[in-house]
Amino acid sequence: MTSKNVFLAAAPAALFALAGPVFAQTAPSGSPGGMLRTMPHGIYQCTLPGDAAGAAYETVEEEGFSIGPASSYTSPEGRGTYIMRGNTLTFTRGPKKGEQFERVGTNQLKRGKLRCTRLGGTG
Repeated sequence: MTSKNVFLAAAPAALFALAGPVFAQTAPSGSPGGMLRTMPHGIYQCTLPGDAAGAAYETVEEEGFSIGPASSYTSPEGRGTYIMRGNTLTFTRGPKKGEQFERVGTNQLKRGKLRCTRLGGTG
């Protein structure tokens, strides 16, 4: 095989390899909300800060919930679903629909002064 034939055989493969990155589909940088994620399953206890004269925090029972499989949650009022984009968790169905939290740690969410922390278990 002559060098001309080798070049003609290799040229299409080289062009394909160089063109690959041009045609690759990537998510646009700064896509709205960020990457889809989930929270660890378990029971989340929600608290408000206490004061120097008393308890360090006050548990807010009605705000508590547990996270289960398939982006689902259960609260004292019922069941629903959530979506987590980047560090923002939004309840999309159920009694907490529309509520948003910011993820501030592996097992912790916050909304204003309210903090919800995973206690463990699968609830």
